[in-house]
Amino acid sequence: MKMKKMVAGLSTAVFAFGALAACGGGTDNGSSNEGGSSSENKPEKIVIWEDIEKSETTKEVAKAFEEEHGVKVEVVEVQMTDQKDKLALDGPAGKGPDIVLVPHDQIGTIADQGHLAPIADEGSLDAFTDAAKSAVMFDGQAYGYPKSVETPVLMYNKDLMAEAPASMDDLYKLSNDVKADGQYGFLALWDNFYFAHGVVAGFGGYVFKEDGGALDPADIGLNNEGAVEGFEYIGKWYEEGLFPKGLIGESGGQAMDQLFTEKKAHSVMNGPWAVAGYTDAGVNLGAAPMPTLPNGEPIKTFMGVKTYALSAYTENQEWAEMFLQELTNEENALAMFEAYNEIPPVAALESNETITSNEVAKAVFDQATNAIPMPNIPEMGQVWEPMAQALQLVATGKQDAQKSADDAVKVIEQQIQANNQ
Repeated sequence: MKMKKMVAGLSTAVFAFGALAACGGGTDNGSSNEGGSSSENKPEKIVIWEDIEKSETTKEVAKAFEEEHGVKVEVVEVQMTDQKDKLALDGPAGKGPDIVLVPHDQIGTIADQGHLAPIADEGSLDAFTDAAKSAVMFDGQAYGYPKSVETPVLMYNKDLMAEAPASMDDLYKLSNDVKADGQYGFLALWDNFYFAHGVVAGFGGYVFKEDGGALDPADIGLNNEGAVEGFEYIGKWYEEGLFPKGLIGESGGQAMDQLFTEKKAHSVMNGPWAVAGYTDAGVNLGAAPMPTLPNGEPIKTFMGVKTYALSAYTENQEWAEMFLQELTNEENALAMFEAYNEIPPVAALESNETITSNEVAKAVFDQATNAIPMPNIPEMGQVWEPMAQALQLVATGKQDAQKSADDAVKVIEQQIQANNQ
């Protein structure tokens, strides 16, 4: 995640295909939930780009959709992280898809570039959690259907920790208790703003002020009193040797995973993408929402939502939306979870036994109630690097929290201003 590279991990070979892909045929007559659209408006096919090695469930839904509606759905695997750039080339050339899969925090940038179309049937989003719905909103319009949600949670080794602690104070005490034995009670990549945000926001910081559902890039709260308190709390863990120095920088994730899988760390802050690696390494894995901060507030982690979005070049929007409503309904979203362990933000599934019996899925659902969707406005791109630099200065003790935060915000503001000229 570049910050963003990890997010994509926290969110994956370009597959080229020819001019028969989806932008031809059919007309865009608005959205419909009914299968009785006029046959003269039916396209020969619609095309969806699905993520690599995660297309089988989508193909099954596509087959059923064709049998019911007489419209073929071609499912093409394209790595999610490549789809934005590929759409920018293929869409204007008339050989792009009707539907793409993108991280929600890229929606604003892609929409501003003219490559995405807002959905017509916003009412159909009522099936999703409030946080997931807000994640796909940009400039007052909805730009897609949520596929899955990711947010960091507490992961712990049940062989070392009987149950998840309720507070960070408990983890802090544990970390001090086991330090003399060369053990770590808790590890997190807090020099990475994707993970550190939860602490900064929990103490009262914010990236962009929200006003009436819109984010104001002119109002940055990353150096306010609460944010600085969050910086100081983060710095304490490094200063007191509770986090090893090897946890800082690009190799930090690898170092953390190694300590956890070797039973030298009792718990870590990580996302659902890490589960397979931990269980394959033999970790007796438990998961829970993040413990509360010393101020009694929750850790307000960033949340990412993988989103099916409509290409601005589609001529088949009505049918593309109909397909997405079926693909993301309760039954098919659950099938997607069972196939790939990607957690669907469908509100009705929050109490589903298949979800609640899965510790990681339940932890993510529970943590998501306190999570904040990553800002999806283009200005967010100017935040990651200055914040990473500020956090690393704090983590290494080279600069105090207030100056680090002030300097970061100054750079962010300058970069936003330069990009808007």
